[in-house]
Amino acid sequence: MSSTNELPDRRSNLIFGNPVAETLLAMLFVSVLTWTVSFIGLVGLFALAPPVLAPPWTLVTSVYAHVGPGHLLSNAVIVLLAGTLVSMSTTRLRFHAFFVGTGALAGLAHVWLAGLFGVPSAVLGSSGAAFALVGYVLAANPASSAILDRLRLSSRAVIAIVAIVALVLTVLFSAPGSALIAHFTGAVMGLIAGRLQLL
Repeated sequence: MSSTNELPDRRSNLIFGNPVAETLLAMLFVSVLTWTVSFIGLVGLFALAPPVLAPPWTLVTSVYAHVGPGHLLSNAVIVLLAGTLVSMSTTRLRFHAFFVGTGALAGLAHVWLAGLFGVPSAVLGSSGAAFALVGYVLAANPASSAILDRLRLSSRAVIAIVAIVALVLTVLFSAPGSALIAHFTGAVMGLIAGRLQLL
């Protein structure tokens, strides 16, 4: 039997120490802050836009900030579901590094590739990281590994499968007007990381 003094510690450990809960709290906090400053026209403090490192912190804040409650909720559901599965097989530090790293790289890919086509674009949201988490779950599970190991595919075939699966995920699960390049890039990174069992 445990004493009542231990209960607050257990409840706080459900949030602090749980990388998924910490990520969701960070998403909520940064998003509310973004919505607050947007009233005075300072949303640029959080969005990743060209030139990408001005200000430099947008590389991270853009991963956690969201345009509105619906955007936040849709990404939070994916992070909760896929992130929980990923967090069970990795450390807290690796989870956070994967989330921020894939989210930032997906955002950079979107801003840079959109810029190459002459369409300056800014990004907000954790969807690149969320797609990476989904890709990781799809590629790292024992069933996928067993199938790919048995097929003994060439490197080119594996690359083609990764590109096709990432494209299908992007088309099926992206809302109109969303950052498709970021979604595709996140899915590719997650699939590769999952295949290599990086976490």
